[in-house]
Amino acid sequence: MTTPYLRLPPADRLRSPRTGWTRAHWEALADRMLDALVPYATPGFAQYRLPGRNSWSGVTLDGLEGYARSFLLAACRIAGSSGGQPELIERYAQGLANGVDRDSAEAWPELTDCSQQMVEAASIAVALHETRSWLWDKLDARVQERTVDWFSGFVGGRTWDNNWRLFQVVSEEFLASVGAPHSRQDIDDGLARIEDWYVGDGWYTDGDGRNFDYYNGWALHLYPLLWSRIAGAQADERTALYRDRLRQFLQTYPQFFGGDGAPVHQGRSLTYRLATVAPVWMGALADCTPLAPGLTRRLTSAVARHFAERGVPDRRGLLPLGWYDTFLPSTQPYSGPASPYWGSKGFLGLLLSPEHPVWTDREEPLPIETGDQYTALPAPGWLLHGTRHDGIVRLVNHGSDHNEPDGPGEDDPHYAKLTYSTATAPEAAPHAWVRNTDGHIALVAPDGTASRRRRIHPLSCEGRTASSWHTAELTGYEGQFRILTTSLLYGPWEVRVHHVDGPEDHEAPVPFGLREGGHAVAGSVRPAAEQGEHWALARTEDGLSSAMAGLYGWDADAVVARDIAANSHGPHSAVPCLHLARHPGGGTVHVSLVALSRDTVHPGALREAVDVQVAADRAVTIRFPDGRAHLVRPE
Repeated sequence: MTTPYLRLPPADRLRSPRTGWTRAHWEALADRMLDALVPYATPGFAQYRLPGRNSWSGVTLDGLEGYARSFLLAACRIAGSSGGQPELIERYAQGLANGVDRDSAEAWPELTDCSQQMVEAASIAVALHETRSWLWDKLDARVQERTVDWFSGFVGGRTWDNNWRLFQVVSEEFLASVGAPHSRQDIDDGLARIEDWYVGDGWYTDGDGRNFDYYNGWALHLYPLLWSRIAGAQADERTALYRDRLRQFLQTYPQFFGGDGAPVHQGRSLTYRLATVAPVWMGALADCTPLAPGLTRRLTSAVARHFAERGVPDRRGLLPLGWYDTFLPSTQPYSGPASPYWGSKGFLGLLLSPEHPVWTDREEPLPIETGDQYTALPAPGWLLHGTRHDGIVRLVNHGSDHNEPDGPGEDDPHYAKLTYSTATAPEAAPHAWVRNTDGHIALVAPDGTASRRRRIHPLSCEGRTASSWHTAELTGYEGQFRILTTSLLYGPWEVRVHHVDGPEDHEAPVPFGLREGGHAVAGSVRPAAEQGEHWALARTEDGLSSAMAGLYGWDADAVVARDIAANSHGPHSAVPCLHLARHPGGGTVHVSLVALSRDTVHPGALREAVDVQVAADRAVTIRFPDGRAHLVRPE
């Protein structure tokens, strides 16, 4: 594929045989993105008011977001060229001067408790630190004083109790670095708070609860080490701890990326896109990465190239709100037109000198390019399995639900699904989320209402097996019913064993059914659909197939559910589904095979390849074609 809207240097197939990308490609991408913003700047360059849906914060804050997040990108470009970007320096210095001037028509709102300004201030603080000798040190003293005055809103302030605590940490450390009043207690308390969220193996939850997603890398690992850069605290014991944790995280992080550079599509704020590689660059910047320099560039360039080849940035040079094209259901209400520019974190590698090995060493293959991958991550409760022949990575979710520890819990298509991948996205549009077909097993009421998977209770995650349970609430019946799911991996397949504890048949006020959906596949052309006895398959025009095969406990008539404008991968989507028209009541067993592949898939043959035996006590024995057997018990 080619990059449709970018003019890039010639590919370097000697140094970068897999992507062709070099540092010059990254610089050209950064320059295109920064130049494209200029027409949307306010006269004094303190805001960038981009086209698109506004966030819930309003136009002014969205404009500040445009300045702050793009300033971080500009800072990488300025510092990476040792100040050789005078136009950028002047533009962002002028914007800063107008933004912190309370009498300016472009003045930024004051920093108040839990305000969106806090997020943006952190980006400005990091950018000012990284460009200090070319920008901050040359500012007029009055501008410096006004900037300090604006940042002082952090001192003693309250943030949301999640990754936001770190915005206060880096911003107040910047104040300290320029000799301004600050609270050392705020900084120490913020750094201490993240200790409560560290769960081991390089994983943090984003606040209390089981909130695992890319914020682990692009926030909770990133900001402590950015704080260390500002504080000059490389010898600090906390820095050593943060470096060690990032090293642990990066050991398995490359397994989240497909052979085409696509990240696994899971979690919120996915419109940040390139921010997924920020922890990879930080590992090199902090000299704590376990990854070879050639692998660091291979992974980061693969992600940048993946999006560039799919029209990101777009023909205007802007980053749209979505994944590839504009797709608002993959965003959140706090996402404004400039929100995607948090992806500027993905350019931190430009802070490394051109002579650094990450820019000079020959590219090395991604893990998925060296063989099939199976990775168990007990901390978040995830299994990753990648297949070399088609480059797809699949994430099986038995641990992340993005809920507070207490309360009834909510569900979200980017957290509640049983599985995600680098080649698919969940059906996230509101109308599709009501149906909730893909990546989910549901009790279904006669009116079609499906039960939800809100709070996930992880049980095990080891080797190629993971399990969890959740309670399914059925509309029209006062009760909660336990569904225990065990996932077993075999090549590109996932076999799921469900132990469903439904109401006794005589207790149910209405008959209810059961439904399970596989991966949603989507594209610009309506996917093809096939059905057979106990199986269904959906296939895109480019050959990506999603299939479900019922191995036990399902009716013979499987179907393909279709939708329009529901998926970030394209306007036409389809999900293969298994059904049980009437649940018999009480405890039941249901076994299904989930397949996602770019190979030709034969679901009927898959059913014959896996042997399933169910005992009277509902214990299930699964035997794979290679003879391996697994016993799954209902408890």
